[in-house]
Amino acid sequence: MPTLVAKPPQGDDWMHEAKFDGYRSQIIIEGAGVRIFTRRGLDWTAKYRDLVEAAKGLNVQNGIIDGEVVVLNEAGLSDFAALRKAITRRQHDLYFVAFDLLHLNGHDLRDMVLEDRRGPSSTVTLPPSSSMRVTSPVSSICCPILTVV
Repeated sequence: MPTLVAKPPQGDDWMHEAKFDGYRSQIIIEGAGVRIFTRRGLDWTAKYRDLVEAAKGLNVQNGIIDGEVVVLNEAGLSDFAALRKAITRRQHDLYFVAFDLLHLNGHDLRDMVLEDRRGPSSTVTLPPSSSMRVTSPVSSICCPILTVV
């Protein structure tokens, strides 16, 4: 689990990404079915109906995508207070920000180096105007795992 520190570590061996204030979640895609689980393993598929529909539009037969469910404010920053309201009242405000691809089309990617997991061979394409986003590493050693077309 990411840890907040006063100053990030330096060096070419480190990759940094923005921290989002939301609910850590995993999207599990199995054929035409999509489920979304919380960090504690609770099935919140029914709470994230719009995100489930967005995940059905991915070019994936089966997979597990790790990320954060967030609501973004006008400045593009995550807003936790708005997130709690959006879950029950404003589903269209929810976004899933992906930061890792754990399984893809029958392949367990967890033993791969992060840069390889997130490289072009494991790219998943997002439909335009999707409620799904991807984190972008600050360093240039890594490609995004999801791309918008």
